[in-house]
Amino acid sequence: MNVTATQDPNRLLRGAAAIGLAMVFNHFGDRLLGIRIEIFTGIAYFSPLWVVDVFFIPFVSGMLVSVIYGLGGKWLCYFPPMIVRAISYYEVADMTGVPQGAALMPLGWWGFFVIVVVEAAVIGGVLGEVMMKRTYGRRARHLLYKDRPRPKPKDPGA
Repeated sequence: MNVTATQDPNRLLRGAAAIGLAMVFNHFGDRLLGIRIEIFTGIAYFSPLWVVDVFFIPFVSGMLVSVIYGLGGKWLCYFPPMIVRAISYYEVADMTGVPQGAALMPLGWWGFFVIVVVEAAVIGGVLGEVMMKRTYGRRARHLLYKDRPRPKPKDPGA
């Protein structure tokens, strides 16, 4: 019986584990840096740690998804930063509240920052997949022209 990749339960579990671990990494990266993208505090909001939180943490998260999931990880790496950012926005808006002297990021600007964070994760996902497979795309590695056995050159004197 031929089982395709979409029917493989191990692949489904690997995908769920990849998304879950990337979400945990993204969440704890945010907390360790102490940056809350959802809370605007003025011009000091855009600090070097903010840049690390917006670009580097999701980049590594996307690479983590691709390394765990394998081929197709570049498509799954969209979800962890979106889920973490949505949960964080909901937490600030409805649970913990906005600290004194700060404002909740308007939904339109927050959406822009989510797009930037997701794109950083996608770059990490694509690079992670390229690193793992040493190729880009859906073609199997053994079908690449570089790996095919080459015919030996004929002896010109024969």
